[in-house]
Amino acid sequence: MKRRAAVLLGAGLLALSGCGGSTGGAAGDSSDGGEAAPTSDRTEVGALTPRIVLAHEGGVTTLDSADGATLGSAELEGYVRLNPAGDGRHIAVSAADAITMYDTGLLAQGHGDHFHYYVQAPVLTDLSVPAPHPGHVVPHGGRTALFADGTGAITVIDPATLGEGELEVLEETATDAPHHGVAVPLTEGGLLLTQGTEEARSTVQVRDAEGNVTAETTDCPGVHGEAAARPTETGDVISLGCENGPVIYRDGEFHKVQVEGDYQRSGNQQGHEDSPIVLADHKVQADPADGKERPTEIALIDTRDDSMQIVDLGSEYWFRSLDRGPDGEALVLTTDGELNILDPETGGMLHEVPVTGEWTEPEQWQSPAPMMAVADGTAFVVDPQAKALSMVDIASGEIYRELELPVVPHEIQVTTGTASGEYEITPGDHDDDDHEGHDH
Repeated sequence: MKRRAAVLLGAGLLALSGCGGSTGGAAGDSSDGGEAAPTSDRTEVGALTPRIVLAHEGGVTTLDSADGATLGSAELEGYVRLNPAGDGRHIAVSAADAITMYDTGLLAQGHGDHFHYYVQAPVLTDLSVPAPHPGHVVPHGGRTALFADGTGAITVIDPATLGEGELEVLEETATDAPHHGVAVPLTEGGLLLTQGTEEARSTVQVRDAEGNVTAETTDCPGVHGEAAARPTETGDVISLGCENGPVIYRDGEFHKVQVEGDYQRSGNQQGHEDSPIVLADHKVQADPADGKERPTEIALIDTRDDSMQIVDLGSEYWFRSLDRGPDGEALVLTTDGELNILDPETGGMLHEVPVTGEWTEPEQWQSPAPMMAVADGTAFVVDPQAKALSMVDIASGEIYRELELPVVPHEIQVTTGTASGEYEITPGDHDDDDHEGHDH
């Protein structure tokens, strides 16, 4: 099932305006081998510069990370959430009762032993999946799963088709009942998903490509938060947060992480495909005094032996504080204004980088507060109240660029044009003669 893209202009819910160095337009066609000629709305460049996508009251705004210039904006009603679509170019925008693809306008096209790079104005497409109470969007194994909390519907798409202006639906299924859940596409073609109701959820299942349940656990009360770690020889490794300690899917079975006490929640997790360690929050209060636990400790979950190391950072953080570096570094943004960069294996501190003023977690999770995204070896750290963004080189811990923001954002995503978020730039390393015989 494929859906063709178009630009949403003048629609009641969504409208788009573009500005900046390149002209606007919808996503152009591409072909195998990347030999399609750039369309009239594209500009060929020597290398791609990451683009910063900010969700804020009233819509979405895209900035050039080189100078902070506004490249485009889209107006949306209601609260907007952002997730990677899985191709390094598009962002899955959750608003109202749908998940819609936003093309950030970065194109990397393979051509033999090198790449050609193109840019165009960001555009909100009509590639959209109905999703009452849109929930988690999870890219993994070359596919992306979209979850609708309001119905339990799961839509699995091929993100590689988005650059062709199409949305190819690979699978449509559903949980037994609506709930705040998640689905993770597995590399071998199956699907990991939660089961539950609006009142309670404690079951995680794995289904094979034919829909048969091959593994299941019911020992994950309040299941929330998922992350993929380094796979084993037999396949994917997925960690999930529960309220009695995490559970890990590995080698075709579920394994429980033993914790002290009756309550331990790691409902926000960040993994890395080359690391067996999952970074997670660490909450131990089932009924906090003021209704909100503000931990200072984080968990480093070892998926190899189902163990967990606790590290006290000495300062609070919130669910938007966690991310991973290009080599698996554990990144935590704390309320003392520091970006903590840790070795995930030892828990040792690699860098402590002052990036914001002191701050406090807001009472409402939808409110703006410091947050970050990671791409191309950089932590993009936002201080919404100061309308400022700092770019931190993760390897050195140095701030190398600071930008003023035109909006007060509550979410951020960064695209690079590649699905991994990391790439080597090798422009201009071939002669004009290399193009002879090619149909540009």
